[in-house]
Amino acid sequence: MNPDDPGKNSAPTEPEGPASSGQEAPAPKRSGVLDRFLTAIEVVGNKLPDPAILFLLLLVLTWIASALLAPVAFDEIHPATGEPVRVNNQLTGTALAQFMVNLVPTFTGFAPLGVVLVALLGVGVAEKTGFINAGLKTILSFTPKSLLTPVLILAAIVSHTAADAGYVLVIPLGGVIFYAAGRHPLAGIAAAFAGVSGGFSANFLPSGIDPLLQGFTQSAAQIFDPDKLVNPLNNLLFTGISSALVIVVGWYLTDRVVEPRLQGTAVDGDPDEMPVMEEVGPADRRGLIAGVASLVIGLVVLALLVAPEGSPLRAPDGSITAFSAPLMRMIVPLIFIFFLIPGVVHGYVAGTVKSHRDIVQGMSDAMGTMAYYIVMAFFAAQFIAAFAQSNVGLLIALKGAGILRDLALPPQVTVVGIILLTAFVNLFVGSASAKWALLSTIFVPMLMDLGISPDLTQAAYRVGDSTTNIITPLMPYFPLVVVFCQRYVKKTGIGTVVSLMLPYSVCLLVTWSLFLIVYWLLGIPLGLQASYTYP
Repeated sequence: MNPDDPGKNSAPTEPEGPASSGQEAPAPKRSGVLDRFLTAIEVVGNKLPDPAILFLLLLVLTWIASALLAPVAFDEIHPATGEPVRVNNQLTGTALAQFMVNLVPTFTGFAPLGVVLVALLGVGVAEKTGFINAGLKTILSFTPKSLLTPVLILAAIVSHTAADAGYVLVIPLGGVIFYAAGRHPLAGIAAAFAGVSGGFSANFLPSGIDPLLQGFTQSAAQIFDPDKLVNPLNNLLFTGISSALVIVVGWYLTDRVVEPRLQGTAVDGDPDEMPVMEEVGPADRRGLIAGVASLVIGLVVLALLVAPEGSPLRAPDGSITAFSAPLMRMIVPLIFIFFLIPGVVHGYVAGTVKSHRDIVQGMSDAMGTMAYYIVMAFFAAQFIAAFAQSNVGLLIALKGAGILRDLALPPQVTVVGIILLTAFVNLFVGSASAKWALLSTIFVPMLMDLGISPDLTQAAYRVGDSTTNIITPLMPYFPLVVVFCQRYVKKTGIGTVVSLMLPYSVCLLVTWSLFLIVYWLLGIPLGLQASYTYP
């Protein structure tokens, strides 16, 4: 992030802790089993190859595994075809030729790449003109430092409504906010990452992921009961109340576990990449008011366009939150527009923009910071495509599901098993919809046969799908988080981020699983037209 005022590159007047100094801070004495374990994770993890090379190695490993497993006959049934699963050899001449043919389309079609780049075009302008800095400084002036963590995690949770935008917006802003407040920026990034990704299923607002998962759940339920219908908001109350759990757990871990461990980690990044926000001046204040006003006007116009029942922004059935609704599918372009317009307005009113060239320069600067991510995305896209085409990922998921099915455990234990298996599979397959498209066809009918409703099964899946996102380098946005951290601490590697996020992952997995069981025992509704038992 490049500040538009060179004077803003200086350190804060009154530094507090390592977050405000590039000098090497003395390492505090560390003790305790948890701290030694996390330190070991960081050391071992940082010895892993660069993420781009790691994805390349995993691609080669997938090819080799597919060649070895292709001749083996497996009993697992492919949920889509009804035929036994066969691993597809990716080292045949035909497969390698097809790999080369699809090399460019696979890269350009890599979904996270477009989300990141398009959203950052607008964010880059809002950042270049000073709109983001002015807004953050204003927020900081009203938020006590002691409440920065919960407010940040809350913002991260709300960002789920905008699909994957939280990865692009909230996580880097977490570092900026903490750094400006004299706290360690990596702690801010960790807290935001925990809210955006670790608490992915915690949200009190409907989003596109709700009807998306419901569609797979209903289809899977109709395998067992052709007349079974599932409400798109069947988990809304559970995910809403879960927001409080994620905030409390994230708040405690950030302030009591993660940030204290970072006190010996000096912030040695390039000052040009670490904007320091000062008090809002009169010009910035006028620009901020004008920018926010333009944002509000834009939101009102959008609401008016969505309001009519026949609006082209609605789904064919009139729904706004359905995944097929154009409104849900244009979230990233809307983010681009709703950052671009206020950024431009702020820039002209505050005087930070003199011509359209400054706006284009802001976009260019934003793209420049993404050079490494683009390189990483190239290799990640090739690996993920090969992993899917080989059916190795499918085989891993089906093997695990088969073991769980055969155990025939009590309902509560079975639900926890679903959570744990999903959390494990999530280490290899990042897409929530892709995993549920696969696992729902096994989990939902199986648990209906045991008397457990599709609504509860989906809730269990959402818990497992969220909690391990933040510790797997195979999650498409994970390397982007590494890049954000490297702006402040140059030596940051995969191991650093994993060691930062492991406490969140473990604690959320344990507490959220127990929370679901207690929630179930208390009989609190999961959502609209939802039940715990079947029939």
